[in-house]
Order: sequence, then C-alpha cells, then structure tokens
Amino acid sequence: MIDVVEIQKILPHRYPFLLVDRVTEVKAHESLIGYKNVSISENVFQGHFPGHPIYPGVMILEGLAQAGGILAFKSMDMTEEEAASKVVYFMSIDKAKFRSPVTPGDRLEYRISVIKQRGNIWVLKGEAYVDDNLVSEAELKAMIVDK
Repeated sequence: MIDVVEIQKILPHRYPFLLVDRVTEVKAHESLIGYKNVSISENVFQGHFPGHPIYPGVMILEGLAQAGGILAFKSMDMTEEEAASKVVYFMSIDKAKFRSPVTPGDRLEYRISVIKQRGNIWVLKGEAYVDDNLVSEAELKAMIVDK
C-alpha cells in the first residue's frame, strides 16, 4: 500500500490537483490499482454542474495519468532523491471513453496496466471503475524526464 504522504514523494502534484488518494497494489512493470474518493467538497463541483454534480471526464483521465506515473516510478527502482529530480510528461491519450457519470460519494478506482515500455517511454492501459463498473478507459503514453 502507498498512502498519500508517499504519493507526494513520487508525484509533484498537490491540492487541488493531486488525484490519487491511495495505491492498494503495485506490480512493478505490470500493473497498479489505486483510488480517489470523490467528494462534493471539491472545487470542481461549483461549476460542473450546479445542482447536478458530475466529476469531469478530463479529471478522471488526469487521475489515470497520475496513477500511471506512480507505476512508472515504482517500476524504475529509483531512490527518493532520484525520483525528486524527475517528472512524468504525458505524450498522448488515445481511445478515451466515458461510459457512466461519476458523482460525489463515488470511490473512483484506477486500474493501470503496462502495454509496453522501452527506456523512459511507457504505454499504459488505464481503466477507471466505480463499484466494479467500468466508467472510463484510455490508452496513455508517457515519458519520464529530468526536471
């Protein structure tokens, strides 16, 4: 398990843009499972949409990307100091689909798997679930670079 304190040692993101609360499973070079608790107190719901709160699809994709970044870092056997000098840049998001709305109170589970990896380039399959129902999916391509 990786808690939010350790996640913040891996990712540069902070409130309100850190979108992974916890990682429950990591298999280096293979897969990751993590989650975000979606709360009505998040700023995004002030405008998306008043009286009908829907968590934006682009935020789900960003959460998948952040989870993918954690998997890449955890697969590369870096020290905390080495990881602190690197950042993940996302190069492309393909085949994105949104299947069901995500609303406050949902636990958004990210499931990431490695499609391929060559050097510092990663191609990942990202799936987001709520209560074991697929709500979104995409193919993500990322590069780990020096800051």
